[in-house]
Amino acid sequence: MLLIGSHVGFKKETQLLGSLNEALGYGANTFMFYTGAPQNTMRYKVNDDLTREALEVMRQKNIDYTKVIVHAPYIVNLANSDNEDKYNFAINFIKSEVERCEELGIKNMVLHPGSHVGCGIELGIKNIAYGLNKILKDSSVTILLETMAGKGSEVGSRLEEIFQIINLVEDKEHIGVCLDTCHLSDAGYDIKDFDKFLDEFDALIGIDKIKCVHINDSKNERGSHKDRHENIGFGYIGFDTLINVIYNERLTNVPKILETPYVDREYAPYKYEIEMIKNKKFDDKLLEKIRAQ
Repeated sequence: MLLIGSHVGFKKETQLLGSLNEALGYGANTFMFYTGAPQNTMRYKVNDDLTREALEVMRQKNIDYTKVIVHAPYIVNLANSDNEDKYNFAINFIKSEVERCEELGIKNMVLHPGSHVGCGIELGIKNIAYGLNKILKDSSVTILLETMAGKGSEVGSRLEEIFQIINLVEDKEHIGVCLDTCHLSDAGYDIKDFDKFLDEFDALIGIDKIKCVHINDSKNERGSHKDRHENIGFGYIGFDTLINVIYNERLTNVPKILETPYVDREYAPYKYEIEMIKNKKFDDKLLEKIRAQ
């Protein structure tokens, strides 16, 4: 079964129910959201009534809530511990996000590993693992380390770095991986032969650790380390390659999540991209059609 969705909003007034309704409007059967604004750490109380209502609608629509994803804010950094107060704040905030996931019934949360900011990749990896061991203690939520593009001093652009972090995490049951197609390409991986990439991943980490895939084209050529997402089929990765990733039988039960940019920063593309993905046919006039709606 194709599990396809996109990033959706999470508003104070409607919360999980609003996120679900937005996803359904796109023709999605899964989705991903931040539990508050990704640019800050301000959070409001979870409304249990809205959560229960959303879970009931998911049951009626045959949507598996265990495949719904939360994304942790990217403004906190586990990879650098030079400022002890900031580092401890990052640990405690991500721990509070895990607790919000538990309140919402969400099982998987994507996390950017962080940037070492000069302390070096080896120490950065140790800092991330130390923080994760604090965060995952007594947790029922699985944290998915996202593969990164390698911009600046980002940790996690190489599979070997992801492997090293996982190897240092004590609770192996609650640590996994989120692949990002734009990030993989920008990091230098050739995903045109996706099965070859999966073979490499499986040999090093284990394919069972892949719990989510972010589906994004890239505005830049492979190996650019830029991390600039593009709409499906309009970038350097290309529609056929992304379709092969989405429909790969080895990842059938893994949710595929679109994080492609709004057209002209105004129009959400997800309904149209999901339809195009379901039809497995690229529409080179898609952006013009979205603008015309």
